[in-house]
Amino acid sequence: TGAQQSATVANPASGASSDLLPHFQLEPEDVYIVKNKAVSLACRATPATQIYFKCNGEWVHQGDHVTQHSTDRSTGLPVMEVRIEVTRQQVEKIFGLEEYWCQCVAWSSSGTTKSQKAFVRIAYLRKNFEQEPTAREVSIEQGIVLPCRPPEGIPPAEVEWLRNEELVDPELDANVYVTPEHSLVLRQARLADTANYTCVAKNIVARRRSASAAITVYVNGGWSTWTQWSGCSTSCGRGWQKRSRTCTNPTPLNGGAFCEGQNVQKTACTTLCPVDGAWSEWSKWSECGAECTHWRSRECSEPAPRNGGRDCHGPELDTRNCTSELCTHAAPGAEDVALYVGLVAVAVCLVLLLLVGVLVYCRKKGGLDADVADSSILTAGFQPVSIKPSKADNPSLLTIQPDLSTTTMTYQGSLCPRQDGPAKLQLPNGHLLSPLGAGRHTLHHSSPAAEGADFVARLSTQSYFRSLPRGTNNMAYGTFNFLGGRLMIPNTGISLLIPPDAIPRGKIYEVYLTLHKQEEVRLPLAGCQTLLSPIVSCGPPGVLLTRPAILSMGHCVEASAENWSIRLKKQSCEGTWEDVLQLGAEPCTELYYCQLEAQACYVFTEQLGRFALVGESLSMAASKRLKLVLFAPAACPSLEYNIRVYCLSDTQDVLKEVIQLEKQLGGQLIGAPRVLHFKDSYHNLRLSIHDMPSSLWKSKLLASYQEIPFYHIWSGLQPFLHCTFTLERLSTSTCELACKIWVWQVEGDGQSFTVNFNIAKDTRFSDWLVPDEVGTPALVGPSAFKIPFLIRQKIISSLDPPGTRGADWRTLAQKLNLDSHLSFFASKASPTAMILNLWEARHFPNGNLSQLAAAVAEVGKQDGALFSEAEC
Repeated sequence: TGAQQSATVANPASGASSDLLPHFQLEPEDVYIVKNKAVSLACRATPATQIYFKCNGEWVHQGDHVTQHSTDRSTGLPVMEVRIEVTRQQVEKIFGLEEYWCQCVAWSSSGTTKSQKAFVRIAYLRKNFEQEPTAREVSIEQGIVLPCRPPEGIPPAEVEWLRNEELVDPELDANVYVTPEHSLVLRQARLADTANYTCVAKNIVARRRSASAAITVYVNGGWSTWTQWSGCSTSCGRGWQKRSRTCTNPTPLNGGAFCEGQNVQKTACTTLCPVDGAWSEWSKWSECGAECTHWRSRECSEPAPRNGGRDCHGPELDTRNCTSELCTHAAPGAEDVALYVGLVAVAVCLVLLLLVGVLVYCRKKGGLDADVADSSILTAGFQPVSIKPSKADNPSLLTIQPDLSTTTMTYQGSLCPRQDGPAKLQLPNGHLLSPLGAGRHTLHHSSPAAEGADFVARLSTQSYFRSLPRGTNNMAYGTFNFLGGRLMIPNTGISLLIPPDAIPRGKIYEVYLTLHKQEEVRLPLAGCQTLLSPIVSCGPPGVLLTRPAILSMGHCVEASAENWSIRLKKQSCEGTWEDVLQLGAEPCTELYYCQLEAQACYVFTEQLGRFALVGESLSMAASKRLKLVLFAPAACPSLEYNIRVYCLSDTQDVLKEVIQLEKQLGGQLIGAPRVLHFKDSYHNLRLSIHDMPSSLWKSKLLASYQEIPFYHIWSGLQPFLHCTFTLERLSTSTCELACKIWVWQVEGDGQSFTVNFNIAKDTRFSDWLVPDEVGTPALVGPSAFKIPFLIRQKIISSLDPPGTRGADWRTLAQKLNLDSHLSFFASKASPTAMILNLWEARHFPNGNLSQLAAAVAEVGKQDGALFSEAEC
């Protein structure tokens, strides 16, 4: 073939132009073979006598050429056009050696001309992208680059981008462009750019799509500006004010972060207390005037009204008739003499009555002191009192039984006390008790179910009964007279002390003390307020007490004036809760007072009712104590095993309720209880379990931790919050469980429990359960007090009057670390009695009388007259 082609080339056809070289009007171009389809190459030259293709250096057979002759009309020169076809098999024969190319060679009488080379390639596009875009979450206005490297292909693939299946056109959106490397770039992410993005590669063979990449444009929350500070919470003295902001500038979107920091700020504030004006003393009377009158004046200046206080009421000037030389009046007559005689007689009667009263008081006081056999007992640690044999006319006060044959009254009034003060409170002569016969009776209380039912039955006739809990499990009750007594609800830390002489002599009261479950009483809380104590009722409400009773109950607050505003709330007869006392501030009434200690508070109250301690945090450093307790089933017949983690307010009453609940569920304590300080930081409480032997146990919890929301804990109104970890042992023979349970507040304190016990017979932590208290819920008379009655009276009579060198009740308060309450003690008729009552409430039943006796003795050393009788 080559020889024949060479011969053909050597003998060109005659008639061709002899003075021109051929030039190509059409040259072959690069082509691609798609699948198995052959491709056509063409060339056209003028003037040309012959045209042949040469492919990869070899002449194409003449029979494979398709030739077409024509004449160029403009020049009249001959035109020759030649075509050939190239198949896939021809190209594949030399695949891998070199590229397949073809070239046209045209002849004329003047010589030959070669065309450009045309390359023939097999077209393809692989399936897999070399790099695909990936899902991302970006903040708004942040730049985004989505890379895309298309699959290998011939010819190289073209790339386009789809957003939610719609073509992305950089010509229409200036925020978008595609790099030469085919990456899609979003200059600034917008919310509208949240979509699924797909990279599409295509050539003449195929069209490939990448996996879609989800782009989420999120918005982190931003704080709004602070509101104005609120007004001070109190109109007088120290209070607090707050301001707030919201996470709405902007609002978090598409999973953006919530604003960091607190949304409420609080600060202490002080409001000047209004001072009402008061009159000064009247001036001296003026000289008698010509009209037989004289006058005197006064000023509103002691003190003058300030800070919005009220002006003085009444006249500034007072005038009267008078007698002087300038006035003429009649001489005193018989009527004046009678008037003067009457006045003298009244004065004499008053003096005689006063003398009789003094004599009676002295005789009573002398009779009381006569019963003290040896007053040195004051310094002997209050050992049992030595009583002289009772005389016929003067029985010992320690052994005398109260005479109840006189007219007695039990309180049977309404829920609301009258507003005109205790002096006007009228008590009807009704009887809640059965009539008492003549003679002497011993006041007592016992707690059989029958007596409890009788008491509740009598109580149910009163209007306030509907607000009390049903049943007697969390109730104590007793019958009391002037000797006083004590009510206690076992295992709760709640008690009521009724001191001697708090109940007027001649009266008998049936008194109750009850603990409310929080679902029974609606206590509204606002803002950052939280319940810090149990809700306790004592009553009947409105009874007349001549001295404050002391209500003792636990609390769960880590108190500090900088972090907390703590208030004592009392429910009114209308059902609304009112603030009756703000701790740390000057009390606005003498009816209530509160001594707050580390884990308990002692409320002095002259009006019985329903009380609760409520706190409001002033900063994020404010914290409450939580008691963390772990329980699990005592028996486990199945493969599943549940561990319950309780997060309780750290008060005895809540722990008692949980223990009773777990006893009903058949639970046992599996770890020593821990205390966690839970802060007002708006962060939730998290719980997780770790380090279980995977060959023996597995957790059925899907998440890595559980959470209890912040507000469920902080309000204090949900008492039994807990999380349950459900475990599964892989064999029924597995009885040992070892793991760790973490409990922590996000960005706060945490506690861990190392659990290692035998699920079949482990009782190591049973000692942590609250033991049943032994004793009677009600104690009446001297048995309710550690200090003997006569010794108490002697201390009171000795320390109430001011002593020389300060040896009085103030020194005793300092010895007992109660000197911060001196102003309250001083406001009462007997400050010493208040001190001893508080000592009784704090230290019953395990108080150390020797320490109290030592404190009294220290006071006595400062004034030798106090114990002069002890030296006789």
